[in-house]
Amino acid sequence: MSAPDKVALPSRDTPAPVARAVTGPAPSAGSRPVPEPLGIALVRRELKDLRMLMESELAQLSWHDQRVREPLRARVLEALASIDLAPDVALALAAQAPRATRLEDPSPLALALLMRQLPVVERIGPVVGGVIAVVGPTGAGKTTTIAKLAARFSLKHGSERLALVTMDGYRVGAREQLRTYARILGASVHPVENQRDLQRTLDRLRDRRLVLIDTAGMAPADGRLAEQLRQLALGAARARVLLALPAQADVHTLESIVQGFAPAAPAACVLTKVDEAASLGGPLSVLLRHRMRVAFVCDGQRVPEDLHVAHERRLWLVRRAMQLKEPAPARPHHELARAFGRAVAHA
Repeated sequence: MSAPDKVALPSRDTPAPVARAVTGPAPSAGSRPVPEPLGIALVRRELKDLRMLMESELAQLSWHDQRVREPLRARVLEALASIDLAPDVALALAAQAPRATRLEDPSPLALALLMRQLPVVERIGPVVGGVIAVVGPTGAGKTTTIAKLAARFSLKHGSERLALVTMDGYRVGAREQLRTYARILGASVHPVENQRDLQRTLDRLRDRRLVLIDTAGMAPADGRLAEQLRQLALGAARARVLLALPAQADVHTLESIVQGFAPAAPAACVLTKVDEAASLGGPLSVLLRHRMRVAFVCDGQRVPEDLHVAHERRLWLVRRAMQLKEPAPARPHHELARAFGRAVAHA
């Protein structure tokens, strides 16, 4: 039964024929759809507005009650929301705050909670070894990240024990870009076309200490992505997968990236393009929500200077998130109250 049928009192805006239109027989499959009468459309709109008003009022009451009962946690929640952290993530973090503190400004407490919960790869060396594949969407910075990793390795161990493999045969100039980096480093590049080619190439490179695999950038909705990830899993079974996660993307895009590349089972991610992000609340929310560990942070195009080990930059990353939002005015209380209400409803 549609929503208007549940209204006990008739609306004066509803014309008499409404009841016959609602209770009449359903149109046959082959008939043309009948436009909804104006009266029903008005009732639907009024009900929608009434529901939004009630939700807003309830959220305001809930938020006010939270501020009265737990003022410190409410202020921590405000501080976390001010850096654009998602309501559900901010609420979960604020729930871990103590009920009292001697601090007049709870901002350091919010920063500490965020830093403590931020998932990073602990005890990772400045240079990694083994077989590492970098996956991610187009423009996420995969090839530049591989160049930075390769340069770090070369500076410490030399390029003789380094090899670069590229699976990117789609993007124009992708292989040439990797070859340019390889020539500078004095490393070899090995293009592969399919799963068997990848497997044979890795067998030949068993004596190399580090093999980096560059993959084709594809959107999560691209139908070819599943095939590429399948080839990677079968052709490079011993590879550790890193997901390139662009920090400047909006939260919905980041969510789709994490979910779309989940079949690759990334061991961790590389948070790229941090220098291009206007806010870090979105990427931090996604990382916390999915417990996606960060291995490296990239904040520029310089090779390899702008690649940083994540656990060494955890405090910097959280401070950067707050600094980006410092000039911006605080979120109005009514907006925060609605966000708080939505988070409570879905908690």
